[in-house]
Amino acid sequence: MTQNTQVKLVKRPVGEPKASDFEISTAPMPEPAEGEVLIEVNYLSLDPAMRGWMNEGKSYVPPVQLGEVMRALGAGKIIASKNPKFQAGDYVTGTTGVQRYALSDGKDLTKVDPALAPLPTYLNILGMTGMTAYFGLLDVGQPKEGETVVISGAAGAVGSTAGQIAKIKGCKVVGIAGGREKCDFLIKELGFDDAVDYKNENVYQGLKRACPEGIDVFFDNVGGDILDAALARLRMHARVVICGAISQYNATEKPQGPRNYMSLLVNRARMQGMVVFDWMDQYANAAREMAGWMQQGKLKHKEHIVEGLEDFPERLLMLFRGENLGKLVLKVADEQ
Repeated sequence: MTQNTQVKLVKRPVGEPKASDFEISTAPMPEPAEGEVLIEVNYLSLDPAMRGWMNEGKSYVPPVQLGEVMRALGAGKIIASKNPKFQAGDYVTGTTGVQRYALSDGKDLTKVDPALAPLPTYLNILGMTGMTAYFGLLDVGQPKEGETVVISGAAGAVGSTAGQIAKIKGCKVVGIAGGREKCDFLIKELGFDDAVDYKNENVYQGLKRACPEGIDVFFDNVGGDILDAALARLRMHARVVICGAISQYNATEKPQGPRNYMSLLVNRARMQGMVVFDWMDQYANAAREMAGWMQQGKLKHKEHIVEGLEDFPERLLMLFRGENLGKLVLKVADEQ
């Protein structure tokens, strides 16, 4: 009998997640009921948001319950279907959980074509990651041609895409990233105008150097001290997009609020949070536009692929240690 390997959350993490917060278990491969499909999972998206899903308390989605398979977005192949909308052999993306085989009622599944783009790309620029960058920058940040856009976490999946879209829209783009390799990647590979290396220079001074006239749009994936430094460099009527705060997700105490928030008042600026699900009805149009930019060579993507379902806890920590370059994807199994 084929076995299904699953990673379940068994403890609420305190600080960084540990291997002991999870349980690796096996169970017989499930059979789809009427209206369901069975997915053979090939790839899983590793996202900073997963850390928040482990916490108990109110958020934009319910927390993962103890004893449940850890929530994750995945890409794979349908190997059995009792849902008329899908057939065996279809490739899909959706919420699969951290497991080898997943059942789904099909409601959140999207058919994808691996002949048009590799499966990991549908978890990156043509998936939720790309949608987050697109709508966060364009709808919330509202950049205008000639403005200065600064991206924190710029070498990560969302940040690298948001920065490239800002360049497409005619903006000056500065990325904040950790280490020379990542900063060189932003400038030499993705076309950013400049980069601030938070590991080797003072971020405020780096922003002063790179953005002498200030910041019009700050797209924040990091929070904490980097957010404070950017707030101190805002221009009049600036927009601050709160996409994430990865520096705070493993904090054992409640994070301190921005110390420089009065800059919002002085500069008549706006700071707004965003959750990508608010634009679900517009995903298809955004994907088409970004696919066009990709075909034109204007929008590049990079997937950092790691392997090992049983190594999920350690692989996830790569995000919080800044060890990934581009979108972090966990390979579960080869495509058949």
